[in-house]
Amino acid sequence: MKEKVQAALDQIRPQLQADGGDVQLIDVTNGTVKVKLTGACSGCPMAAMTLKSGVEKVIKTYVPEVKEVISV
Repeated sequence: MKEKVQAALDQIRPQLQADGGDVQLIDVTNGTVKVKLTGACSGCPMAAMTLKSGVEKVIKTYVPEVKEVISV
């Protein structure tokens, strides 16, 4: 499952990098994906929305067995 999640993150990464940010996969456990938003995303007030409306949505599209995505 970790490889599928990484592939999904690779799909959204260009959009994050275009705004000066990025996302790093930390862990995948029991359907929970832990990521770290880096660069401009780490201090952005819109980071929570990016996480849920962007990153989580893309990951769940590619890997339906994912239950939630959280930022650590």
